[in-house]
Amino acid sequence: MSRRFLLAALVVLVSVLVAGCGGGSSESSGETDKSSGAKQKVTLQLKWVTQAQFAGYYAAKAKGYYDEEGLDVNIKIGGPSITPEQVVLGKQAEFGIDWLPSLLAARDTGQNLVNIAQVFGKSGMTELTWKDSNITSIGQMRGKKVGVWCCGNENELYAALNKNGMDPKKDVTIVNQPFNMDLFLQRQVDAAAAMTYNELAQVLETKNPKTGKLYQPSELNVIKLQDAGTGMLEDGVFVRGDWIKDKDNQETAKKFLAASFKGWIYCRDHVTECTQIVLDNGPTLGKGHQTWQMNEINALIWPAPNGIGVMDKADYEQTAKIAQQFGVIKKAPSADAYRTDLAQEAVDEVSAEGENVNANDFKKVSVKVTPKGA
Repeated sequence: MSRRFLLAALVVLVSVLVAGCGGGSSESSGETDKSSGAKQKVTLQLKWVTQAQFAGYYAAKAKGYYDEEGLDVNIKIGGPSITPEQVVLGKQAEFGIDWLPSLLAARDTGQNLVNIAQVFGKSGMTELTWKDSNITSIGQMRGKKVGVWCCGNENELYAALNKNGMDPKKDVTIVNQPFNMDLFLQRQVDAAAAMTYNELAQVLETKNPKTGKLYQPSELNVIKLQDAGTGMLEDGVFVRGDWIKDKDNQETAKKFLAASFKGWIYCRDHVTECTQIVLDNGPTLGKGHQTWQMNEINALIWPAPNGIGVMDKADYEQTAKIAQQFGVIKKAPSADAYRTDLAQEAVDEVSAEGENVNANDFKKVSVKVTPKGA
């Protein structure tokens, strides 16, 4: 996702594998012992390792928002060997987090999964170029070496190239980019893929060998695929289609979403405190990097014109169109690939409690970059 510190992922790989196996249980417990008044146990499977990309869920747990809804939420970390869709389909978790194209790809093979909340309303995918390259737009990449991650991550870029009259296989040289920024830093590519909340920070956290100082934003061009008109929706909450048909499970989902939305609102309004919550749950990545990431993640969620988590139809259709254009899915997804009613009910509940569910005046805070993200 995003999520790209592969070395950090390897550090926690053993625990990731245990999480993905679900401790050998055949099904996550979604039942409430109503006679004892015990909280209902449910599980959330993350897309990647513990980082600010998932801060709202950790905050909802730490601040007691899940408790207030009568839920006992187990948060499972993800990683390079974990596919959230498979964990949810295997009944090891009720809720999963993944990018929308991955969900659509699973559905395209007949898997019954449904998006119930689209938390990220914008794409965090960018292409970085050096300022002295004079490449300030996708349209100027013809004939250049362009780095991008494989396996589905390239589709936003390919769509942007197509939009600017270029065939990715003929008019540029696509370089399969590893999960670090070494090729870019060594100027072996003219442009490199970077998530706003991760790889961009990696570059800025690196010292320029010529100056001995950290690279500055003024030395870079940041070309956002969202601005290029080909952004695809990223982190959304999904469940099994058969599970969500049950009325009791719909109520559970609404409670989960309401508490999660409160967590994200807390992270919007308390960046420092929320970053610390993330660090308390997984200190592998440095405080500086996590603080940057928290700030940038907020910018992918807010403002939320429809209310946090409520899918925008036009953005959904753009994602589905690009996914079909580049073979992520073979056919247009059916209308029941997502639903907005549960997220809307959760938004209404949170709004009725006086929370700002839109944040139309949202602005990022200023974050100081630290060497190596320490």
